[in-house]
Amino acid sequence: MTQTQDDTRTRTFGWTDPAEHAHLLGRRSGMEILRAMASGELPPPPVMHLIGGEGIHAEEGTVTLELEPQEFHYNPLGSVHGGILSTLLDTAAACSVHSTLPAGVGYTSMDLNVKFLRPATIASGRLTCTGTVLQRGRRTAFAEARITDGTGRLIAHATSSCMIFDLPAA
Repeated sequence: MTQTQDDTRTRTFGWTDPAEHAHLLGRRSGMEILRAMASGELPPPPVMHLIGGEGIHAEEGTVTLELEPQEFHYNPLGSVHGGILSTLLDTAAACSVHSTLPAGVGYTSMDLNVKFLRPATIASGRLTCTGTVLQRGRRTAFAEARITDGTGRLIAHATSSCMIFDLPAA
């Protein structure tokens, strides 16, 4: 991804075919897919390119993502747009659930409840978002995610419920 800071302020980015991930869902566990993305064996999903998310670290039940705030993340008030922060929170919470799922099992977010605690700006430094499974059953899971700034201050917090289901046979 490239970003200019001249008067035109343009941004260009690319992504890989999302089908690269979809065909693996029934064949690999969630942890295997997440670790393949972390190692670079698999590319990150297109949404990570869109928002400029970086890195992924996955352990069973927890996933961490990072984002370096940029001008193109800003809302009209001069801080990172809540939609960008919500996307990070949703991704980390849902991926933490994904990290617990065996091959052939999928999930989808059912809700996301976000609390914004302080603004994030370029001056905030690298944002770290960690999602953690709080409880997982056969058909639903409950997770939380937290975003902290470069000094460890809490920027936003979210809770999320995910529906768990068997994937159709390929």
